Amino acid sequence: MSTPAPTPIRERTRRLAQLELTNVAQDLFLERGYENTTVDQIAAAAGMSKRTFFRYFPSKDDLVIGKYDLFGDRMAEALDERPADEPVWTSMRRVFDMTLGYVDDDHQRARNDAMESIVHSTPQLQAGYLEKMQRVQELLIGRVADRLTDASEMPHERGTDPRPAAIVGAAFACMQAARTTWFASDQKRPFAEVLDEAMGIIDVRSPDA
Repeated sequence: MSTPAPTPIRERTRRLAQLELTNVAQDLFLERGYENTTVDQIAAAAGMSKRTFFRYFPSKDDLVIGKYDLFGDRMAEALDERPADEPVWTSMRRVFDMTLGYVDDDHQRARNDAMESIVHSTPQLQAGYLEKMQRVQELLIGRVADRLTDASEMPHERGTDPRPAAIVGAAFACMQAARTTWFASDQKRPFAEVLDEAMGIIDVRSPDA
């Protein structure tokens, strides 16, 4: 498997600006409500013009669900950084480490839950969210397919191997099951431990099995 090219400085700078805008906007949404917050207010709070705002996000809706693009890119990069000879299921589990802070930290969890409530209660945001999450999984499916192809002596033709989609789908299902269980419990156990238990249920065979 070839080494992924580093992210260009311009793109990294753009992502940092998008992240900063997202954080500023979320604070305003939680304070004033999503519908009552304007792009002008977000831009002013971020110390930029409305025109500059639109360089980073086409609309207020895109700002809310755009974080899932950033999330997907970060997950894909995290998977790229895992050792090439590491079992793919183990790599998927390690990629999920980047989500632990959103669950374990009370402040981040409260903020994230509030934003999810906004997304799921706003039809156009909910539709956009589903599209973004599909993209996230597609990014990972392509990378898992590459790993399985590199590890197999008899690789499938591109697009004919059901395993990558099954692995990624199962991993996300385990993540959701762990999250649901953890929130429904007394939360005394670390979330990472619950996630390990959920993902440990699945037996992912090696490519040559």
